[in-house]
Amino acid sequence: MAAAGRLELVVVRHGLTQWNRERRYQGQRYIPLLLPQAVAGLDRLRVALEAHEFDTVHCSDLTRCRQTLAHVIEGREAAWPTRFDERLRELDFGDYEGCTYDELESRPAYRAWIDSAGEQAPPGGESTAELRQRLDDWLAELLAGCAPHGQHRALVVTHGGVIRELRRRFEGIGFWEGGVSQAEGRLFTFIHDQERWQCSSSSAVPVPANVTS
Repeated sequence: MAAAGRLELVVVRHGLTQWNRERRYQGQRYIPLLLPQAVAGLDRLRVALEAHEFDTVHCSDLTRCRQTLAHVIEGREAAWPTRFDERLRELDFGDYEGCTYDELESRPAYRAWIDSAGEQAPPGGESTAELRQRLDDWLAELLAGCAPHGQHRALVVTHGGVIRELRRRFEGIGFWEGGVSQAEGRLFTFIHDQERWQCSSSSAVPVPANVTS
């Protein structure tokens, strides 16, 4: 019997931006990385990825993700051709983009949005159901390209909201609970069980400094 297929999906968040530092909702704005302050995190991520070889690389088309990817795969661009994809963008926060929690917390509509875990779309933005739909489309396409008995590795550079949704789906935790810091992410391992791909494990990338092998 042929060995079960395996997919290692490394999903990482972009590096630090000025709006991250100010705790502003960035959403789908074209915000650049905050340099040189972002470099330390990017370097740590690059070192963590050095041992990996990827069959495919996927990246949000927004500036902060493009810059992050360019840093972490510098020198390996030809070996790892990249697909830039709008479906990997951050949640569209609509009227809340550019604002901070402190600026919004007294608004009833904002409180309702927080309490709904994003299921209720912000004014002018998208709901988490809409985020899930575009991620469903992207993930189905990715998995369809993986042979059921093959060994696959993919790198994804994306945003905090995308990783939150993937963790909600594959780790069974609440949407707001699945945050990761800038230039960090998760390794999701999928196994093909003769019928479909199933996520079998999830772990932090880079591995936390206090975790030893």
